[in-house]
Amino acid sequence: MKTKISNTWICQVENKTIKPVFGDIIINDGKIEQIIPKDHRHFINSPIEKSNDPAILDAAGRVTTLPNVNFHEHFYSRLAKGLNLTGPMDSFIHILENLWWKLDLKLDEQMVKASVQMGALESIRSGVTYTFDHHASPNFTKGSLAVIGDTLKNFNLRGVLCFETSDRNGGQKASDALSENTEFYLNHTDENLKAMMGLHASFTISDKVLKQAAEIIKNNNLGIHIHLCEGLADREISQSRYTELPTQRLKKLGLINEKSILSHGIHLDKTDRDLMAEFGAAVAYNPDSNMNNAVGLPDFEKMPDSVPIITGTDGMHANPVKSLKQLFLLERHNGRSFDAVFPRFQKIYFDQLDFVKKYFPDFSSLQMNDRADFIIWDYVPPTPITDQNFWGHYIYGITERPVHSVVQQGGFLMKNFQFINLDEEMINKDIYKQGKRLFEIF
Repeated sequence: MKTKISNTWICQVENKTIKPVFGDIIINDGKIEQIIPKDHRHFINSPIEKSNDPAILDAAGRVTTLPNVNFHEHFYSRLAKGLNLTGPMDSFIHILENLWWKLDLKLDEQMVKASVQMGALESIRSGVTYTFDHHASPNFTKGSLAVIGDTLKNFNLRGVLCFETSDRNGGQKASDALSENTEFYLNHTDENLKAMMGLHASFTISDKVLKQAAEIIKNNNLGIHIHLCEGLADREISQSRYTELPTQRLKKLGLINEKSILSHGIHLDKTDRDLMAEFGAAVAYNPDSNMNNAVGLPDFEKMPDSVPIITGTDGMHANPVKSLKQLFLLERHNGRSFDAVFPRFQKIYFDQLDFVKKYFPDFSSLQMNDRADFIIWDYVPPTPITDQNFWGHYIYGITERPVHSVVQQGGFLMKNFQFINLDEEMINKDIYKQGKRLFEIF
């Protein structure tokens, strides 16, 4: 059955520009079969017409864009709300030790599934249908990525998954993590699920384990997903324990490539940044999490333009567009001019599209014959919208409004703010049951 989205601003991507076209989208067999341009003036001056046809959604002048992508997510963090914490929380290391490294050891299969369900609901609400997840549940390692992948498929979402490898719980658990990354890549990846090699942060990973990871990466053409210099401890402990700084260790052992995500990248020097530029690895910024953990913020101005910048949420929330907006506002707060910040914002937007296509080459551009993946924002432009002023609408209008509807491969995941084919109430009850179990044993 064909589906029609009528009366919408279709923000097509073409040659590093956004070209809004007003009209209708015709969807057939999971693809955009046709885009029918219409006269927006006629729409404005015509009486409102309502259709009861379930195959037609009248967007009523709202804006349609590509789906959002979360490049650094921690689904496993979702049940951490309201836990009773013990121990000091006065430094980043204490936050890790007394919250996150306690939490991940408590997670079992049912809790992991509930965490992903909660993350999936939040992601759809935020228009996120592609997620790069960085997982940790050391006492439920084997099969954990398959559980995450199966849950994402149940929500019709696409994901790039990995298991966080670390020596902090002993050599056997590090070995188990390497095996889980490899097994998932070899046996569970397909057109909707992809894999990376997950690494925690260099200060918790021995040279022996990094060398083993490098061999797996080389044999399977994988990228790494790692926390890099999120806190000063990564530099200080790596230097004292392994006599080299984090980025140098990654280069020496052959771990960085153009398919890699280096998350945070706060405490970097020029040598680090030059290495990133040399290998083409992307840096995932997560400003909300950085401010919450009081670890500092990246020095945006010093990062070479050749380094791809992408945005994530670090599990703090599910809205990477909020992270992107924060980067814009932080640069303005730091005194950079609009003339400097607007191009940087646009660069990050298109860096993200380039990077996601390394894993999903069929990622849409909202052109005819593309996959029908897109989101409709609850934003009706109050002034004309063109390729010349799109970014003003995006930053100050679109990103301030909720997502109205979500379409993935031609099917609605959310329509007029309502989930489709999902029992949200029952899912939330199941999430609470697992959250309560975690609360009681934490």
